[in-house]
Amino acid sequence: MKLLTTALTAALALTVPQTAPAQAYPSKPIRLVLPFPAGGPTDIVGRILGQKLSEALGQPVVQDNRPGAGGNLGADQVAKSPPDGYTLLLSSPSISISPSLYKKMPYDPQKDLAPISLIAGIPNVMLVHPSVPAKTLKEFVALAKARPGKLNFGSGGAGTTNHLASELLKTLTKTDIVHVPYKGSNQAMLALLGGEVDMVVIAVPPALPQIEAGRVRPLAVLNENRVATLPKVPTSKEAGIDNFVVPVWYGILVAGNTPRDIVNRLNTELGKIVAMPDVKERLAAAGVEPYHSTPDRFASFIKSEAVRYGQVIKNAGIQPE
Repeated sequence: MKLLTTALTAALALTVPQTAPAQAYPSKPIRLVLPFPAGGPTDIVGRILGQKLSEALGQPVVQDNRPGAGGNLGADQVAKSPPDGYTLLLSSPSISISPSLYKKMPYDPQKDLAPISLIAGIPNVMLVHPSVPAKTLKEFVALAKARPGKLNFGSGGAGTTNHLASELLKTLTKTDIVHVPYKGSNQAMLALLGGEVDMVVIAVPPALPQIEAGRVRPLAVLNENRVATLPKVPTSKEAGIDNFVVPVWYGILVAGNTPRDIVNRLNTELGKIVAMPDVKERLAAAGVEPYHSTPDRFASFIKSEAVRYGQVIKNAGIQPE
């Protein structure tokens, strides 16, 4: 019995160092992959989240901009990273849009990535040039129906959120409005200011200075609720069109098969972070709305957005690349 007790004690002692590291997450720096160029909204959201997440987890959270292929380059790196919670992805709707835009994807967004939480959203606003004789969204739709193929809209390029938002409008209202793609939403806005295009859907923050200066006319925010910085601009539903809600949303994901306890830990910490008054204040100053969801709800949301955008892409006749 003494020999057996001694052997068991020794065996237990040997198992302690092996199990302890798995319980000590995180024990090293965490990489937060931003799949878009520096200087955009992902940088703003990523910087705020990274700082607070570092404080909450007690480890550095390092931002890593990996732009390319419509956000798929960075997402693919996270999808192929070890499933240990040390590589995070701050994604936009691109993970729901890309499967319908590309014939071949280097990863499967719904299998190779594990959702943590929706984290933020930036409302879009529909703008027209002052020369357009439409003061409301209903008047614009009536004008488009009266002039099929005569009005046009600018976008940041085929398959971008602002392109698909405008295509969704065409589908919902059965109108014929011509698409004019540009190399980025900023260029599309410049085209609107110059009168090259009649309409643009764009995020509220970059649109706000032009709205306040009277250089463009806002017809509706494509949001569930009115936007604090544009209190007089109606939502798309208030303006007469249901289901025309197209925000630029952001969410945190990790590699698929990451242990559930790590997923839950990250979800809990992110929920606390977006509820902090100073975080809300900093996000609001950048025109960003904080979100939070369970991992399962975020997974369902990604799937539903993939179906919605897939239908818009099909209706618009956009061919996969």
